[in-house]
Amino acid sequence: MHSSIRVGLIGDLNEQQKAHQAIPKALHAASGGDIEAAWIPTDDVGTRDQLADFHGFWCVPGMPYRDPAGAMQAIRHARVTGTPFLGTSAGFQYALLEFARNALGLVEADHQKSNPKAGIPLISPLGCALAGVKARVHFSQGSILRKAYNAGESVEEYHCSFGLNRKYLRMLEGSQFCVSAVDDQHDIRAFELDGHPFFVATLFQPELQSLHGGEASPLVHAFVHQCAGRVRGISKAAS
Repeated sequence: MHSSIRVGLIGDLNEQQKAHQAIPKALHAASGGDIEAAWIPTDDVGTRDQLADFHGFWCVPGMPYRDPAGAMQAIRHARVTGTPFLGTSAGFQYALLEFARNALGLVEADHQKSNPKAGIPLISPLGCALAGVKARVHFSQGSILRKAYNAGESVEEYHCSFGLNRKYLRMLEGSQFCVSAVDDQHDIRAFELDGHPFFVATLFQPELQSLHGGEASPLVHAFVHQCAGRVRGISKAAS
């Protein structure tokens, strides 16, 4: 029997990776155990009907993905169907790429690590790598993040060395794209999509909090709450 909430983890499972250990723990803690987290390998994303079985998606850290196009296929499904979505670290990077390519028509947008000669290197090396770094982030007024944390800022952990190339920020502005968190240097560390019930992507990794005492981040609680709401909405529509 399936749990009432089904969350698809978009990524390629590596049991040695801390984030992959942490995410199921974080979801379990935030839901009280009433959740099933199923891995969706990027090279086996499946059909739209199979993706429709999930009440939420989390695009997880761990690039290079075996099939970046598969990851973006699942992200696009979450975006266009209004399914709750959370992306962290590499999930932030590929959520940006999917939105730029498929919503804004920036077909040359790419990740500079996998494509050093990209026409639009939307994701490029950070000025300073954030491997194992904890740093403060500031949440935008009215953002989902600010509401989730019930605070204006937080200290979060990173394990990444690539992020949004600010040179191309102007190409994203004026659309659904909303900056929802910046660091002390005003570099973008999270974004949301306006008009979507819950589409949040963070360069930092809130899931890692579950490895330090077992508690889930406020953002994970907010995500699970939205997934539970989707379950109720689907059940109501079917009755």
